[in-house]
Amino acid sequence: MRLWKAVVVTLAFMSVDISVTTAIYVLSHLDRSLLEDIRDFNIFDSMLDLWAACLYRSCLLLGATLGVAKNSALGPQRLRASWPVITLVCFGVGIYAMVKLLLFSEVRRPIQDPCFWALFVWTYVSLVASFLLWWLLSTVRPDAEALEPAAGAEAEAEGLAEQASGATLKKLLSYTKPDMAFLVAASFFLIVAALGETFLPYYTGRAIDGIVTQKDMQQFSTAVIITCLLAIGSSFAAGIRGGVFTLVFARLNIRLRNCLFRSLVAQETSFFDENRTGDLISRLTSDTTMVSDLVSQNINIFLRNTVKVTGVVAFMFSLSWQLSLVTFMGFPIIMMVSDVYGKYYKRLSKEVQSALARASSTAEETISTMKTVRSFANEEEEAELYSRKLQQVYKLNRKEAAAYTYYVWGSGLTLLVVQVSILYYGGHLVISGQMTSGSLISFIIYEFVLGDCMESVGSVYSGLMQGVGAAEKVFEFIDRQPTMVHDGNLAPDHLEGRVDFENVTFTYHTRPHTQVLQNVSFSLTPGKVTALVGPSGSGKSSCVNILENFYPLEGGCVLLDGKPISAYDHKYLHRVISLVSQEPVLFARSITDNISYGLPTVPFEMVVEAAQKANAHDFIMELHDGYSTETGEKGAQLSGGQKQRVALARALVRNPSVLILDEATSALDAESEYLIQQAIHSNLQKRTVLIIAHRLSTVERAHLIVVLDKGRVVQQGTHHQLLAQGGLYARLVQRQMLGLEPAPDNMPSPKEPPGNGGHKA
Repeated sequence: MRLWKAVVVTLAFMSVDISVTTAIYVLSHLDRSLLEDIRDFNIFDSMLDLWAACLYRSCLLLGATLGVAKNSALGPQRLRASWPVITLVCFGVGIYAMVKLLLFSEVRRPIQDPCFWALFVWTYVSLVASFLLWWLLSTVRPDAEALEPAAGAEAEAEGLAEQASGATLKKLLSYTKPDMAFLVAASFFLIVAALGETFLPYYTGRAIDGIVTQKDMQQFSTAVIITCLLAIGSSFAAGIRGGVFTLVFARLNIRLRNCLFRSLVAQETSFFDENRTGDLISRLTSDTTMVSDLVSQNINIFLRNTVKVTGVVAFMFSLSWQLSLVTFMGFPIIMMVSDVYGKYYKRLSKEVQSALARASSTAEETISTMKTVRSFANEEEEAELYSRKLQQVYKLNRKEAAAYTYYVWGSGLTLLVVQVSILYYGGHLVISGQMTSGSLISFIIYEFVLGDCMESVGSVYSGLMQGVGAAEKVFEFIDRQPTMVHDGNLAPDHLEGRVDFENVTFTYHTRPHTQVLQNVSFSLTPGKVTALVGPSGSGKSSCVNILENFYPLEGGCVLLDGKPISAYDHKYLHRVISLVSQEPVLFARSITDNISYGLPTVPFEMVVEAAQKANAHDFIMELHDGYSTETGEKGAQLSGGQKQRVALARALVRNPSVLILDEATSALDAESEYLIQQAIHSNLQKRTVLIIAHRLSTVERAHLIVVLDKGRVVQQGTHHQLLAQGGLYARLVQRQMLGLEPAPDNMPSPKEPPGNGGHKA
């Protein structure tokens, strides 16, 4: 709202508030003047104090209005920061008005005094209006909005944060829709259990009245029997309720994890370049567990206590409306403390989850690369790094503990004051004959029950906010739409396998200012072997990533049989294009499962045939369990050469039209490499082969060698043509042959007989 509108509305309400309050006050004191009322003020029959409260809140609103009008940029921010103050003022005046009602009831019946009731009701109406006007003034936007964009942005951000919490909780509960039948059953037993527990104090009081007041054994016995039946029934219903709720939210946990994992595996490849594995695993494990546990526990507590509070309040008012008012005086303060604590705890919860994710990421990275850590004797430093990350978590945990301590102090002290007030005032009512001793005992029991319920509800808010904080991180990934969608549908029955790079320009999303490839053009021909060579960082692996359709292009296109690779069906594309990398990743499964990975219906005979082509069959059969041997995490139970042969078999079992070998034979002995090369070259009539290699025996036999340097194609041709041309390829080969410098990555070494496999560059 604009400034002038908020100011006009506030000033108009202030005028109405003062006018109405003054008129009611004057009508109730026609027999004496204001000065006489001030001099002879009596809290039991004068309403001067309620009129003074009107002037006080009007002064506060006037000050807020002048502050916003004087400084329309910073004024609203200051009002937002002072919300606890105006809340306390409104609660304080409201509590005082209740005390006033109780005091009036001691000397006369308030219902017989219409002026008192009018002023009492108007006081609460004006308190609510004052609070809303304070909020209205805190949201105004200055006329020169462009001069202070940060103020409006901050207010908008705060509002969006509150809306996001509610939307997150609503979305989280929507995931329980498949279990609606279970929830209805659980809710039914929850109501039965809560009602049973609610009636227990009432019949306890009846039993005491039967002994003390009525001295009637029949009334006492009847009350005791009903109490026993209620206790048994409520216990039975509570057990079923707890079991069903636990089942429902266990299913919610499974559902969340499934949705999150499906969303993660659907993301584009660059998403995993930007997000650490430890962070994603933390979201998938600890955050989803926290969400389901906290929400299940707190939703259960909230529903149970809501039903109990409804019944308890009804019984309390039926026993004594005066004591009920005394009881409810302290609850607004508890609610405000819970609100402040809940918001602070939500922010802390997010920070704790982020700190835990960072610590988990460090631990995951260290454990997954333990050989490297040990090879550099860096165990102690990694342990210290993990300890420092845990210390950050501990500092946040200390803040959580301190906040919880202050919350318990504030709410506990308020409850204690309320309980003492009830005991004192209740004793007065019993002595004056306005209620029986049994009713007082029932009321005190109800008050304890209500206090426990309100305390539980207060903790529910903080617990829910903690769960919402974790859920926001989970839903952030569940709702995330991949920036690169594999929506192609081409799946031809026949594929020649011709690949054309046409003016390809490419940049990684994590390095937006570095062009990895610049106008790269070359072709891969069916039945031919093409080799990519070049210094490290020249863009060879990027060409492989693009051909696998891992990343979107910045410019140009890559064609497969004349069609863009993005037009092909995702599963079809990766069935006809197979990649064997220098460091292949195997899964912690059997060798058979690793070779047939992604092909659940492949016959075992094809697995064996592919292993034979990859020269892996012999070593597999020498293993204890043969093809059923578990490879361990990332293939840790196999040597580097064995992993490469299994990975090569995994590629060959698909009989791909395009085969990519990215240093696929670097860990093989010379004999194994020679046999695999023979297998590859003997079946080229239906296959396009792209090789990134640094052994001359591999590069020399290629039908086409493409030389890359700094993301550009600088030379193309056969081995002999490139040597005759001179240039980068010839210079690097000459340097290697002369041994003047170590071989750059992926450059060929001097020619040797095929059986020896050549020297590594």
